[in-house]
Amino acid sequence: MVLQATDIHKSYGQLHILKGVNFSVERGEIVSIVGRSGAGKSTLLHILGTLDQADQGTLRIRDTELSRLSPRQLAAFRNRHIGFVFQFHHLLPEFTALENVCIPGFIARQPVATVRNRAKELLDYLGLGDRLEHKPTQLSGGEQQRVAVARALINQPDLLLADEPTGNLDSAAAQDLHQLIRRLRDDYGQTFVIVTHNQELAALSDRTVEMRDGLIVLH
Repeated sequence: MVLQATDIHKSYGQLHILKGVNFSVERGEIVSIVGRSGAGKSTLLHILGTLDQADQGTLRIRDTELSRLSPRQLAAFRNRHIGFVFQFHHLLPEFTALENVCIPGFIARQPVATVRNRAKELLDYLGLGDRLEHKPTQLSGGEQQRVAVARALINQPDLLLADEPTGNLDSAAAQDLHQLIRRLRDDYGQTFVIVTHNQELAALSDRTVEMRDGLIVLH
């Protein structure tokens, strides 16, 4: 079991967003979370990624109960064990593709040569071996998203979380990303949790869960 969330509750003021969510993910599994806007999908994903904190409930990744970590320990854990891909790529415009990918590895204080070599390998694997020195403005939307995927993978995380990863892509680039996610699972055993409105992406998952009114209603 890579991830186990139990009885997750989250409110913002009087608005009760998550109402006791139970959710688990196995290693090497691709799970899509679907549902209407406002169902709580992104809120749940942010809690799973430790970007937000639940009001109630427990979250475990591998053998670590995350509520027991200090803020500093939690930030280090997140950097090392969780990768993120968002709808908007959030690449730093002043840095090259290679430099953007390296940043989480440098934050983790891994050896510079090791990080750079792994970044080059990932970008080559993603079909960007000839774009290492290009800055984000010199890349297409699909290429920028692949750089973001490489950045999410640089620390070899246990879990990769994606929030509407194809939402800002044209249909061809979206289809490429769908196939890439499958390849990463098949070639590297990577585990994915994906929030999406894209039915084609959800159909490629091993499992799809539906959220409605702050609860998972379909497994």
